[in-house]
Amino acid sequence: MFDVIGKRRWFYLFSLIFTVPGLFFLLLTPISDAGLQFTIDYTGGTTWEIRFQDPAVTPDRVEAVFAQQGLKAVAVQTKSGFIQIKTEQLTDLQGPIASPTPVASLPPSSGSPGASPSSAAGASAAAGASPSPSPSPSPSPSSSPSPSGSPAASPGVSPSVPPATGNTRIPTEGKLGEVAAALQKDLGPIAEQRTLTTIGAVVSSDLITQALVLIVVGSIGILLWITYRFRDVKFGVTALVALLHDVIVVLGVFAILGTFFHVSIDALFVTAMLTVIGFSVHDTIVVFDRIRENKARHAGEPFAAVVNHSILQTF
Repeated sequence: MFDVIGKRRWFYLFSLIFTVPGLFFLLLTPISDAGLQFTIDYTGGTTWEIRFQDPAVTPDRVEAVFAQQGLKAVAVQTKSGFIQIKTEQLTDLQGPIASPTPVASLPPSSGSPGASPSSAAGASAAAGASPSPSPSPSPSPSSSPSPSGSPAASPGVSPSVPPATGNTRIPTEGKLGEVAAALQKDLGPIAEQRTLTTIGAVVSSDLITQALVLIVVGSIGILLWITYRFRDVKFGVTALVALLHDVIVVLGVFAILGTFFHVSIDALFVTAMLTVIGFSVHDTIVVFDRIRENKARHAGEPFAAVVNHSILQTF
């Protein structure tokens, strides 16, 4: 029979290899750029993914241009050739992206060769306005007059075009437009923009608060339930220690990955951590159940042997 408990010091050492460096980088998170790397879901800010025509452009050069503009940014090269840039929230972000497109004007009618652009624009404005009792001075392309007195749109032409939407248009206005111009001046033209998103700090603080409340409330509930279920507060405290260990291992690994490989965590990371917490507690309760049964079945044996039986049976 394999003696798991007898070799527990080796398992402690294996655990410390992950927990100690992980805790070190976790403690560096609030005081430096090392440690956990948060997406804009938590910090608030702007994420911009662009690709330059010159494939030799590096993230360091991009960060240097942002620094010249007075902005702190973190740039990372993606596998698809884009450079992902995270910077502070820019409030003028939506201006250049969702700027309204000019209303389409009606083309001059073939029956009025002398129609000027100004009269065509006037006809376009009248097409989108409230009904007017007076007819339009320009002839309508339609075969029958409109009962409302306003000209009907020509076939295939919409009276108005909706505002442009999306995040693939390179900004040209505001602070981000200035940065885009500086990037293209120093590093060459931007060939493509894949995404440009922003989020406010209010949403970020709400996410962090909700995550902390869920973890604290869940931990208290686990402590109370396991203490009641096994009639011993030591079982509840031990389950929380095991839970804390599993959480520190996961957070520590991501803190290390964030420091050296710029791996970020987003809002879904909360869901992942709650899943880890759930399975950690479930596994602990299964082992505790085996220990409680084996204490009666192997009465008189040392407690370490009872625990060893329970772990092997769980395996």
